Amino acid sequence: MSPVEVWPVPNTDLREPLRLLEEWLREGEPVPDGFLREMRHQVDAGHLEFLAGHLEGRMVGVLVLAFRPNVSLGSTFASIEDLYVHPGSRREGVGGALLQAADDRCRSRGISYLEAQVEENDAETLYAASGYEPEPDVRVFSRSLTIDGGDAGKPGT
Repeated sequence: MSPVEVWPVPNTDLREPLRLLEEWLREGEPVPDGFLREMRHQVDAGHLEFLAGHLEGRMVGVLVLAFRPNVSLGSTFASIEDLYVHPGSRREGVGGALLQAADDRCRSRGISYLEAQVEENDAETLYAASGYEPEPDVRVFSRSLTIDGGDAGKPGT
């Protein structure tokens, strides 16, 4: 097994990691240009980081970290917004390397709390193997809002 390389993606190179996420989350449909500009702005501002996982020189995984203040912590925390590894590259250490890189990025920023929402059993196993634990008594509620009479507020639109 070749070593996994992970590095941050500059805002000018977001298209390739977004393609991986679009394949998974949007059935290949590209995000709108305005959204791409907003993502670039958030990366520039330090509110988001994209980490890319590479095997044999090819990008096969991506992790998106978001940073924001939290009153109960009295400091900034991080959340893993997306973590995706191309199906042909799973079980090669890419997910674990991306999670380790996220830990390292958080430590370098003085962030001691990192969370993720998990929807798939395989993802639960990956997170648990990397030291993540379920939060007791935490549930996620969500709501989609109609914007300008359309579906702009729904995930994937």
